[in-house]
Amino acid sequence: MMAGVSGIEVVVAHSERATLRVGDVFLKVDTDQARIDVEVAAMGMVPVPTPAVLWRKPPVLAIAAVPGTALGRLGEPSTASSAAWTAAGSAVRKLHDAPLPPWPGRSLDEHAARLDAECEWLLANDVLPADLVRRNREIAEAALRPWRPVFVHGDLQLTHVFVDDDEITGVIDWSEAARGDAMFDLAILTLGHEERLDDVAAGYGGDVDLDVIRGWWSLRSLSAIRWLVESGFDPFAPGCEVDVLRARM
Repeated sequence: MMAGVSGIEVVVAHSERATLRVGDVFLKVDTDQARIDVEVAAMGMVPVPTPAVLWRKPPVLAIAAVPGTALGRLGEPSTASSAAWTAAGSAVRKLHDAPLPPWPGRSLDEHAARLDAECEWLLANDVLPADLVRRNREIAEAALRPWRPVFVHGDLQLTHVFVDDDEITGVIDWSEAARGDAMFDLAILTLGHEERLDDVAAGYGGDVDLDVIRGWWSLRSLSAIRWLVESGFDPFAPGCEVDVLRARM
């Protein structure tokens, strides 16, 4: 056993991947090595703090823990300061101003097709009230427009952004990094924490389209519910995806 290590923490686990914490080391096990390829490549390219890669032996990637604490958690109030959220917005701007990665991201047509399929599933299985699905499907249309591609994180949940003393100390989980819509990253960062959007926007600077961000809130929530349920997560928990959809009514 490693010195000072009292046990192993399962950070997240589902059929596609699992992350374990052993002391100050995170072990990421992934069934798709292409995702790990993207993660390692992205962390080597971006102008924001990322975890250090310690070693890689497929299917495992070992990375060092970053200092600080996560900006917050979906479904819970964030205790981070306004200055920390503003710093997060500034870090996202640095990422979006960076040179594009050489690999593409999900296209507009792919987003639209997934949204259609997931809304059909939600209605066919009576998962959500029809008026809730249809209203949010209308709101999601704002996100489905051509965008100028930027370097996006692709899964910029607030649990993936770490801060210490109002400074960004690390951004983790880069497996979805690609070319994409800048407003998508801002929407995922503020999902379920709409009250923090002004702080993030202040740090990010101009070019923040609130209608598009709201569209991505609805699109992301509608599109994720089936996967979350099938993977053992609860989108119906207070403050989570279903509550995000209800807030749009």
